Amino acid sequence: DGTQADSLGALVVSVMQSPDFAGLLEVRIESDPATARALVDSQEAGVAVIIPADFSAQFSSLDGQAVLEFYQDPTLTIGPGIVKSILNQFMDGLSGARIAVDVTLSQTGTSDPAVIGQAVGLYMASQPQGDPAATLLDTRSPVRDEPERNPLLVIVGMVMGAMLIFYAYYTGVAGAQGILQEDEQLTLPRLFTTPTRPAAILTGKFLGVLLTVTVQVIVLLIAARLIFQVDWGNWQAVTLMAVCVVLNASAFGIFVNSLLKSTKQGGAVFGGVLTVTTWVGAMPIFLGFSGSVNPTIDALSLSMPQGWIVRMLSQGAGGASLGQIALSALVSLAWTAVFFVVGIWRFQKRYA
Repeated sequence: DGTQADSLGALVVSVMQSPDFAGLLEVRIESDPATARALVDSQEAGVAVIIPADFSAQFSSLDGQAVLEFYQDPTLTIGPGIVKSILNQFMDGLSGARIAVDVTLSQTGTSDPAVIGQAVGLYMASQPQGDPAATLLDTRSPVRDEPERNPLLVIVGMVMGAMLIFYAYYTGVAGAQGILQEDEQLTLPRLFTTPTRPAAILTGKFLGVLLTVTVQVIVLLIAARLIFQVDWGNWQAVTLMAVCVVLNASAFGIFVNSLLKSTKQGGAVFGGVLTVTTWVGAMPIFLGFSGSVNPTIDALSLSMPQGWIVRMLSQGAGGASLGQIALSALVSLAWTAVFFVVGIWRFQKRYA
């Protein structure tokens, strides 16, 4: 690169003093190797590069071996590593020229300086910009795509997710039980005596359950994010999970109450059926903290409708894309359709 040097050692010094490395290296030249080593020992310098007096002669000799001595402060790592990397790459470039000469000599059988000079020239021209120091060092700032997640917040997030699912199903069942309460209090039969069609009345009750669960899920999602900084994945996955929770919990509440004869049976449903099904569905979350989750637990969890919601929650928190959780969403929506159709059919049959 236009550098003038009368020896290979001088070329090494010029490379180390290159303006490209001025922000990384502070070079000091000492004529006595012992003085250079003493500066490193006293920690006035981090590295000493000792260039032997016969360095150029050994390199240019057809059977010689050029060696640099690298002397560093053992308490340092980054600085010496940078210097060593620069020297290694620089010397590798020179070694490449030496190999090119050896190959030329073996193929031509001549040691004509003109031939050797031509081989070296062709080799140097093949290097980046013809400059062996051009690619010695590439400095890049580390980029973190995503902030490191606090393990405690991950645990809190998954527990809150399980609680969100439980509350949604509880609200769905409790909300749909209002139909039975109105039936026992005789307000529902009075509505059926009005010109409004029974199907429209029941639809209004079902939409009330859906709206209540929707508001609850939205509030819990926002509160978890703002208060505990819970991250359950990208917003598309969270939105799909929330939609499946709302629809499935509402349909589940309609289905369960369509099987009940009175509100007196509701206590057993809330305390038993709902708690057991939700806990079984959320086993991968609660047992996952101890590392004891196995395929059997996963299969048992997926036997419950809540289990597919839990799987969507875990997949989203693990960084899964919308397409990767599509299967879980489809199965959850299939459960929703079954619950809704059966529940609607039974209520319409009861109040026909």
